[in-house]
Amino acid sequence: MNKSINNKKTSLENQSILITGGTGSFGKSLLELITKQYQPKRLVIFSRDEQKQYSLAQKYKIKDFPYLRFFLGDVRDRERLDMALSGIDIVIHAAAMKIVTSAEYNPFECIRTNVIGAENLVRSCINKNVKKVIAISTDKAVNPINLYGASKLAADKIFVAANHLSQRKTNFSVVRYGNVIGSRGSIIPYFLNIAKDKNLNIPLTDPEMTRFWISVEDGIKFVLSCLNTMCGGEIFIPKIPSMKLIDIAKSLAPNNKIKIIGIRPGEKLHEIMINKDDAKYTFELHDRFVVLPSISFGETYKMFEDKKNVMNDFEYTSDKNNLWLTKTDLVNIVKKTSLTN
Repeated sequence: MNKSINNKKTSLENQSILITGGTGSFGKSLLELITKQYQPKRLVIFSRDEQKQYSLAQKYKIKDFPYLRFFLGDVRDRERLDMALSGIDIVIHAAAMKIVTSAEYNPFECIRTNVIGAENLVRSCINKNVKKVIAISTDKAVNPINLYGASKLAADKIFVAANHLSQRKTNFSVVRYGNVIGSRGSIIPYFLNIAKDKNLNIPLTDPEMTRFWISVEDGIKFVLSCLNTMCGGEIFIPKIPSMKLIDIAKSLAPNNKIKIIGIRPGEKLHEIMINKDDAKYTFELHDRFVVLPSISFGETYKMFEDKKNVMNDFEYTSDKNNLWLTKTDLVNIVKKTSLTN
C-alpha cells in the first residue's frame, strides 16, 4: 500500500501502555504487533466488551505474556479510567462510537463516548501523569456533516488544547486517517458477504463517491511512528490512496449487479483530511502532513522551522488525491487481512 509509512524504532520498550477500545479491530491488531515485536513493562487492554476481552485472554495467556492486563471499563467512567491509568506511560486512544448511522440515531450515546469520553481521558491522563497520549481520529472530523464527524472534531480539539491544561507535562497528539480496510463497520466485509450470492445486488450510494483507504497494518505503523516523534498538539495525517466505491464493489464482487440507491443522510460524496482553513498551519513531510495548532505552541512549532509549509489554498481530498489504490492492490490487501471482528 503506502510503502513510505514506517515505524522507526518506537518508544514502547519497557513502557507501560494502555489502549482504549483495545478489543476493536485496531486494538486487536496493535496488541498482536506489540506482543510480537516489543517487550513493554505493562500492556493494558481497556474496553467495555466482556466477551471480546475473554476471547483475547484465551489467546494471550498471562503465563506467556506476564505484562498483559485486560481491564474492563468505559471511557465514560472517569473513576474507572483513573484506576486503569495508574502507572501508565503511554495511552493510545482508539475507543469511539464509529458507525455514522448509529450516531445519527443515538446522538446522546455518541456524545457521551466520543466527546465526554475524550474529556474524561484527558483529565485522568493529566491526573495520573501519563507521558504521551495519541488519539485516533477520522477524515470525517474535517468539515463534518454528520454527528460522528462533529463529535470527533470536538474530541480532536479537546486533545490538542489538553497540552495547555497539562502544562506540557503530558503531551497529547492526534492521528487522522481515512477508512480502514476490513475494520469493524467497513464496507469491504459487507461487499464480500454479498459476493457469496451472485443473485444479490450491491447497493451503492453514488458511482462517483470516493474515500481514503488504509490497511490496518499501515494504520498501526503510522500511529507508532507518530508516537515516536510527537511533541504535543500535532494532528498527523498520512499520505494514503483513494479509491472509488464503485471500483471496490467491482473488484470484490465482480459477478454481482450494482444498484444505485443515492447518498444516505450524513454522507459526503468525497472526504477531506485537510481543508483550506488549516492549510496555513500545515507542513508537508515525505510520507505525511502535520497540522499544527492554531493556538500558540512555541515548542511544537520549533520542530517544523525547517519544514515545507503547504500552499494557502491547499486541500487534501479523496477525489483530488495524487495516490490511488488499484484493484490489484485492494484484492491483495484483503487476502492478507483478517476480516473477522
